[in-house]
Amino acid sequence: MTRWAMVADLRRCVGCQTCTAACKHTNATPPEVQWRRVLDMEVGEYPEVQRVFVPVGCMHCADPPCMHVCPSTATKQRADGIVTIDYDLCIGCAYCAVACPYQARYKTDAPSFAYGEGPIQSEAARFDDGRIGVATKCTFCSDRVDAGLEQGLTPGIDPQATPACVNSCIAKALHFGDAEDPASNVSQLLAENQFFRMHEELGTDPGFYYLWDKKAEGAA
Repeated sequence: MTRWAMVADLRRCVGCQTCTAACKHTNATPPEVQWRRVLDMEVGEYPEVQRVFVPVGCMHCADPPCMHVCPSTATKQRADGIVTIDYDLCIGCAYCAVACPYQARYKTDAPSFAYGEGPIQSEAARFDDGRIGVATKCTFCSDRVDAGLEQGLTPGIDPQATPACVNSCIAKALHFGDAEDPASNVSQLLAENQFFRMHEELGTDPGFYYLWDKKAEGAA
C-alpha cells in the first residue's frame, strides 16, 4: 500500500520562501492564499536562542478532521493518503477550515490577482473559476504525481512526478515519497533521523514529517 508523505529537514531550511513562490506559481493561488507557508520561529531560552524555519501546509492526515465534518462529502481521501477536495461538491461552508488544526485551508469568495483587477499572464493561464467560493488547500501536486506514475516515473525522485515545492527547494530541505516503502527516500530519512509531526496528540496521523537531528548510534 502506498502512502505519499513529505519530509522537511529543519536543519537545512533557510526560510527563503522559494517553496511558497513555486506553489503559488504552479497553482495560481490568490495573493492572500498560501498552500505552502514557511513559519519563522525562535526557540530556546536566552542566551541559547535559535531561529528555525518550518514549512507548513496540508498534512494529508490519515484521519483528517476536515473530512469528517464535511456535510457534502466534498473532502475525500485517496487510497494513497492524499486528501482531496471535489470543487463541484463543495458548498463553501468552511466547516473544514474550522476543523483543520493546521490552518491549511482557504476560501476565496471573489477573484483577486497580484497586480490590480486583472490577472497577469501566468495567473490567467492557470486561473480556475471552480476554486472560487469553495475550500482549497495543498494537494501534494496530485496531478503531477498521477501523470508521473502513468509514465513510469517515481514521485520524489523524478522531478516531473514530484510536488513543485520539493523541486524548488534550494537547500534540499523538502522531500517527497512513499512512507510505506522501506526502501523509499523518505523512509530512509525517517530511519536515520529523529523526527516529529505536528499535533500528533490529536490522532490525525499527519503525512508531513519534520527532521531535527540524527538518531543516536544504536537507536531503533
